[in-house]
Amino acid sequence: MAKGHQTSAAPDAAERLARLRLIRTENVGPVTFQHLLARFGSAGAALEQLPDLARRGGRRAKLKIPPLADIEKEIGTNEQAGGRLLVIGEPDYPAMLAQTEGAPAAISLFGHAHLFLEPSVSIVGARNASGNAVRFTEKLARDLGAHGVVVISGLARGIDTAAHTGALETGTVAVVAGGADVIYPPENAALHARILAEGALIAEAPIGTRPLARHFPARNRIIAGLTRATLVVEAAKRSGSLITARFAADQGREVCAVPGSPMDPRCAGSNGLLRDGAHLIERAEDILSLLLRGGVREDPAIADLFGISGFTPQPADEIDDKARTRVLTILDATPLAVDEIIRQCQLSPPVVLTILLEAELAGEAERHPGNRVARRYNPP
Repeated sequence: MAKGHQTSAAPDAAERLARLRLIRTENVGPVTFQHLLARFGSAGAALEQLPDLARRGGRRAKLKIPPLADIEKEIGTNEQAGGRLLVIGEPDYPAMLAQTEGAPAAISLFGHAHLFLEPSVSIVGARNASGNAVRFTEKLARDLGAHGVVVISGLARGIDTAAHTGALETGTVAVVAGGADVIYPPENAALHARILAEGALIAEAPIGTRPLARHFPARNRIIAGLTRATLVVEAAKRSGSLITARFAADQGREVCAVPGSPMDPRCAGSNGLLRDGAHLIERAEDILSLLLRGGVREDPAIADLFGISGFTPQPADEIDDKARTRVLTILDATPLAVDEIIRQCQLSPPVVLTILLEAELAGEAERHPGNRVARRYNPP
């Protein structure tokens, strides 16, 4: 496991419940969750300090922290549906995913956890895929499965569906944008059921959550984070598959693409990846040789800035309002890297990180991929 997630050691029963309450708390995302664990040592201690932190960040309304009964109900709902609610640090939580920036603090897992111990590749692409691309993807997934490689995708129409279909008999994992029990798209109901029975399915959103547009980029980061390599088969210039590829690159994973016709707009994005240095894939052997080359590259920026181990918190009562104003004045709607905020403020990293944490809990700031922070727009 990456050195940065030392705070993700297997929790005991009480700490497990506290961590679930913490990640379900208003304004607490995966990165904020990790910072809070690092600062206070446990989720239980962090929960006690949240109201004061939010108040220091300028929040007036009471922070919404779910009661223990709500968490116990969510655990029971997962179990009744045939799954489990896992917290980062537990043995069955996928190790590859735990190494990534902003790894989900909790996931619903349905199916066979042993699949995450096998070599794997993510395959994504166009929803309106060409017939040739669908046939190619099914065969590629089938060939990879024959060599013991698990295929991971997002259960969407087109390429995702073809990838899962080709790998059903050998092992496939679906990552969904909504709750694990919500079938989307509806025509994949039978495939959804087979994956639950024969493969595995992951959801970051709670049971019953209907997928919205904002959920899909979060889903894509998980797809990329579960594997050492992400393959894009067909993707237009503004395809969501390119978001998955970008997450893979940011996470230090391999990015691959299948070449397509320059006359087909569905291939413009994937061909662009190849121009930018993605691995060209024409058959399963191309991916197999790539997987044999070595392990995942650890991104030093992630290890340092999201590793939490370097975050020595500054006592809140030692930070004056002038420092808070200096940090928050720099923020606007465009995400800015934390190290750039530190440089512009000319304040120590512990002071800036503490102020940003307070602002997140107060709902005044929000995290973005790449260790960036932006001012949150709060309509009147």
